[in-house]
This record gives sequence, structure tokens and C-alpha cells, in this order.
Amino acid sequence: MTDRTMLHDTFALEREYPVTPAAVFRAFADAELKRRWFGGDEGWTTISHGMDFRVGGAEHDEGRWDGPEGDSHVSRFDAVYHEIVESQRIVFTYDMRVDGTHLSVSVTSIELTPTVGGTLLTFTEQGVYFDGHEDPALRAAGTRDLLESLGRALTTA
Repeated sequence: MTDRTMLHDTFALEREYPVTPAAVFRAFADAELKRRWFGGDEGWTTISHGMDFRVGGAEHDEGRWDGPEGDSHVSRFDAVYHEIVESQRIVFTYDMRVDGTHLSVSVTSIELTPTVGGTLLTFTEQGVYFDGHEDPALRAAGTRDLLESLGRALTTA
């Protein structure tokens, strides 16, 4: 029998953006705006994407990443929205798979707080990582990259 493991990890990231909470919220809620910053790096090819941004709605994003070494991987993000308060918070769960291997299940909360200069976004993720397939530190680093991409999209829109 193969040993099966679970690793639990939580991380929280904060970013301040020079736009209103409503503008940050729209970047998550509007499918076209979200596609500008969520994924889409060089070497990324979208296979399928769908988004139903409402409580109980689902989102999926599947694509292939072709690396510089000629390696290729297919990743799939499947989410369900559980709580949405316009311009204030978003709570969802999601499964992450790469090449068909189930890496993790996470609960994510996004809080948007108005500041003098715009919006403070607090992103908290609680994850369960399966069988050593992913290092939680890499997930946090990838999320940091996504939040940087969001910032670029918000300031160049």
C-alpha cells in the first residue's frame, strides 16, 4: 500500500492598490478583467475557462504551461464561491490539479479594506496538500505573483 499524506498550511498576504475597493472587486468579479491578470503568463495556453461569479457559482481555469526547457504541464483550478459581499469580501474553496494529479484543496478569503491611498487587499488561504505533490511555500509564492499581476492590471487598465 502506498503511504498517503496530508500537509496543512495557512498563509496570508497583503497588498495595497491605488484604486477603490470597487475597482479591485471588479477585477475578481468580471471574467474578462480577471483573465487579464489570472494566469496568462508567457508560455501559458488556455484550454478552457468558465466563471459564474455568484454565491454557489463555480469557476474553472485549465491551461497548459510550456516551460523553457521544453517541459509541458496542464493545470486545472476548480473553485466554488461561498460568500460574496460586493467591494468587501470574497470567500471560495478550490481544488488544484496538475497533469491530473490532485494537489490540494484550499479555503480562500479575500478582504478589501478602504485606505487613504486606495484599497488594502488581505488574501488568506488555508490549504490541505496531498501526498507531497506540492510545497505550500511554492503556492504562497505563486499567489504573490498573481497579486503582483493584479496590481499591474489595476494600474494599466
